[in-house]
Amino acid sequence: MTIRRHQVAGISAQGSPYSVLVTDGTHAFMAGVVASDLPGGAAAHGDVAAETRLVMAAVRDGLGSIGLGMDRIVRVDVHLTDLAAMPVMNEAYRGFFADDQLPARTCTQSTQLAGGSHVEITVVARLLQS
Repeated sequence: MTIRRHQVAGISAQGSPYSVLVTDGTHAFMAGVVASDLPGGAAAHGDVAAETRLVMAAVRDGLGSIGLGMDRIVRVDVHLTDLAAMPVMNEAYRGFFADDQLPARTCTQSTQLAGGSHVEITVVARLLQS
């Protein structure tokens, strides 16, 4: 199995030592994306719905760059700076998936996220049909 590290247009690791997207022949692993990683993302800071939509669009586009759709996501980890914002995040998040294609998900509270963001999302997607 070959491990490949992919550059994703529009998502910056900001000089940090990690790859934004890695594939291993069966899965795609996308590093946590925050609004601060994205062009214009700082303007969304503090608006959980706007940050969620921005980050999820970046996830969609990043996976799309390797030929995958949102239906291939099998796991999502969401980190919020305040779990009280989960209903707002859920509403924005829900629009990116068909009702019958929701992935497994964990949502946790993290007191501080990179760049002053309030939402961070990490995904794992399946490359192969089984």
